Amino acid sequence: MKTVTSQNINVGVDTGKQSLDIFIRPLDVYFTVTNDEKGVKEAISLIKKHCPQRIVIEATGRLELLFVMACAKANLPFVVANPVHVRRFAGAIGLNAKTDKLDAQLIAHYGEAIQPKLSTLKPESMRLMADLVARRNQILNMQTMEKNRLQIMPKGLHSTINPILTAYKNQLAKIEKQLVKLIESCPDYQEKNDIVQSMPGIGKVSAAALIGYFPELGYVSNKQAAALVGVAPMNRESGRYQGKRTIKGGRPQVRTVLYMAMMSAMQCNSVFKRTYQALLAAGKPKKVAIIACVRKMVVILNSMVRDGKKWEENMA
Repeated sequence: MKTVTSQNINVGVDTGKQSLDIFIRPLDVYFTVTNDEKGVKEAISLIKKHCPQRIVIEATGRLELLFVMACAKANLPFVVANPVHVRRFAGAIGLNAKTDKLDAQLIAHYGEAIQPKLSTLKPESMRLMADLVARRNQILNMQTMEKNRLQIMPKGLHSTINPILTAYKNQLAKIEKQLVKLIESCPDYQEKNDIVQSMPGIGKVSAAALIGYFPELGYVSNKQAAALVGVAPMNRESGRYQGKRTIKGGRPQVRTVLYMAMMSAMQCNSVFKRTYQALLAAGKPKKVAIIACVRKMVVILNSMVRDGKKWEENMA
């Protein structure tokens, strides 16, 4: 049985790997559930009784997905909020203390005071995006294996490999078209897509890969963004040993896409062209210079999405 109320009910959800901390404002109701199917089901059942006008959850890129999909299935009004906007609101009201409960209270307060626009993502769109990205990655891996075999197998057997490579190429093109179509049909994806593509050098496929493989873009710090892509230099130091700083880890799919995008950007984007030439002039190897430019690209893209601003040369 639902609790019918004329109050402006806003729910704040603080997301963690293991749990969800939930605060219902202004009823002063607070509870915690596990961030799994059982916990999310319990949370939705409790929240639904209060007929909320808005459920606000901070975007992490991944941890909120299960809860958001459950909200959409239950026809509950939800907002996937940019954490930076919530932190700015906290600063504006002078809230510096930080606990899970206080974070949930803050997010609910943000929802009530700011009334951010409701999200429009549908569960089927989110699932399809994840499935398309996963399948694209699988085909890319198989394509790489066949290309490697082409290098080591005798020429007489190339005719058994080339048709497979052609089939993979065609399937990748098909999936990329589906990704672009999905992004263009979804307002939440389209907004990020428009911002990302405003940077000279980023095209439809690059934007689709960023949205699919890098959902945290705009929701993490610039340093974290560079680390997630795998273009943040890591120190190699132990005792007296002082090794060169190298890149390590991250998401190779995103790094590869941005590396290729940089090849284009260095031709059509004066900011990256100048940066690349300056690094070469300073004696940096070409590959090191390109990776440094990619890191700069990640930082700028992250800031653009975070602030909801399109490309301007003075951003760099």
